[in-house]
Amino acid sequence: MILRHAKSAWPDGVPDAERPLNARGRRDAPAAGRWLRDRGEHVDAVVCSPAARTRQTWNLAAAVLSGLPAPVFDDRIYDATADALLTVVSQLPDGAGQAVLVGHNPGVTELVALLTGESPQMRTAAIAVLDLAGSWENAAPGSATLVAHATPRG
Repeated sequence: MILRHAKSAWPDGVPDAERPLNARGRRDAPAAGRWLRDRGEHVDAVVCSPAARTRQTWNLAAAVLSGLPAPVFDDRIYDATADALLTVVSQLPDGAGQAVLVGHNPGVTELVALLTGESPQMRTAAIAVLDLAGSWENAAPGSATLVAHATPRG
């Protein structure tokens, strides 16, 4: 599953990586979690950009889910290209049947397109659920199918 961070604020003088969610983002992030919960999605691994807005998005989404593993905050996800994100995906733990990657555009949109050949709009708080053929290490262009896509709103 690929989750784009919820809507962030643009406070003056705050570095990009430290930008927090705005009010809409704080409403939409839990809605993303509810969408995952209502679909019955199970999460075995979470990799997240270390940026404030991605951390906040995941924390708010995770608050409505249960039985979650601790997230891994991976510097490679921040400002990443689709190829860099593909490397992150290919290195997910073997025992993780389902994983969530929480990141940023344009990388997450490009990753979905790279893996599936489809280009859903990955607006803020959007989720793409992909079915990857084989193990994580076999993640490659065209190796996944887009199963679901949504932009839950709070």
